[in-house]
Amino acid sequence: MLAFIGFLMVIATIYLLLKGKSNPITVMIIVPVIAALIVGTNFEELGEYVGAGIETVMSNAVLFIFSIIFFGVMQDLGVFDPMVNWLTERAGTNIVAVTVVTAIIGIVAHLDGATATTVLITIPAMYPIYKALGIKTEVLLCLTTASMGVMNLLPWGGPVARVSAVLGLDANDLWLTLIPLQIFGVIVILSLAVWLGLKEKRRMGTIMLNPSVTTSTNEVRKGKTTSEGEDLTNNQLSETSATVSENEMNSKHKKTRLFNTIWTVLVVGFLIWNKLPAYLVFMIGLSVTFIINFPSTKEQNDVFKKHAGAALTISATMLAAGVMVGIMDGTGMIEEMARVLTSIIPDVLGRFTHVIFGIFALPMGLMVSTDAYFFGFMPPILEVGAQFGVGPMNTALAMLVGKNLSLMISPLVPATFLALGLVDDVDYQSHLKFSMKYVWLASLLMLLFAFLVGIIQF
Repeated sequence: MLAFIGFLMVIATIYLLLKGKSNPITVMIIVPVIAALIVGTNFEELGEYVGAGIETVMSNAVLFIFSIIFFGVMQDLGVFDPMVNWLTERAGTNIVAVTVVTAIIGIVAHLDGATATTVLITIPAMYPIYKALGIKTEVLLCLTTASMGVMNLLPWGGPVARVSAVLGLDANDLWLTLIPLQIFGVIVILSLAVWLGLKEKRRMGTIMLNPSVTTSTNEVRKGKTTSEGEDLTNNQLSETSATVSENEMNSKHKKTRLFNTIWTVLVVGFLIWNKLPAYLVFMIGLSVTFIINFPSTKEQNDVFKKHAGAALTISATMLAAGVMVGIMDGTGMIEEMARVLTSIIPDVLGRFTHVIFGIFALPMGLMVSTDAYFFGFMPPILEVGAQFGVGPMNTALAMLVGKNLSLMISPLVPATFLALGLVDDVDYQSHLKFSMKYVWLASLLMLLFAFLVGIIQF
């Protein structure tokens, strides 16, 4: 009975999330509560289960609030603009340099963990150059996707926060384990950029700069040029309008840019040092940033409100996930579901559960939303692996890598279509067909590296 209700709950959660029938927060609270009541949980037990689940995600929810706002404000203040501008200028008409710069900009832009921000910085900055040189736009989308996937291993990246919630770990502690893998991932993405650049160079032979392409970066950012002259969606227009206001903020705070850059480096350094809770580092980091850059209460409130929406939405999702995890664990559903799955998996394959699901994590990640993947699909798989002696951490990390890299080729991620809306010559099918083989290969290389250096144990 417990297993049946558990599977039914997971299926219902995944279905509702895939179909967009309701907000993920609502789904991950109501569905588990109904399931708990069906299996006979009384109100006192329900409160205990939910409380225990929320306790496992509370620190990560707080981390999300302050980290997203901190990096969002630093983006607004132009901390990363000099690097982006310098890189684009140095790339010039060298095709390999252009592709490598694309990857670097994508990596830097995704420091805040926000997919829309990464798209709106990387693609408008590089797309006119790609058009002028005749480089395939699919290459730009592929490298943006891959860079975003690797950088999303940061502790304030959604997937890592979700895995830490499922495992009951601190997101920053989990990230410290993943740092070598993330560094290797950056090397893989830069190597991919070189490879694609050389491939494009061979394809085109002698390239003549096309003078007819005059679309400026600002025009693309402001939404003046879109597919076949069509307007951007309202959501995309609001995103691009935000970019314009960010430019105004950049010029206003040029005097504090050096301090902001040094302060950002120090904040990241404190995270790596790991002597303070990650959420406290960002609390202090954001507070100092406000004091230095926004002396009036009104300015601080306005900036906070600008980024609070995204931060609070993700944090609320984390807390809702705590409800689901707490109920699944407290009622014993996970154990029973794992027992059923274990009974149908051949013993010879059981000890390789994490390897199998790690290899196929990317295509599975395409078909399932992030919340459904980590909070509906992952928990029973972790228990299945545990039944065969595979530690939950090993299975979770193996499943994490592929899902991360599938981020911007998934049709369930809004940023995918935001990116496609900023170019005029690639549709979703072309993007998926071109990019999937490269990002899947990158995920497999990272998975192999994780096994070889012992981040994931056989």
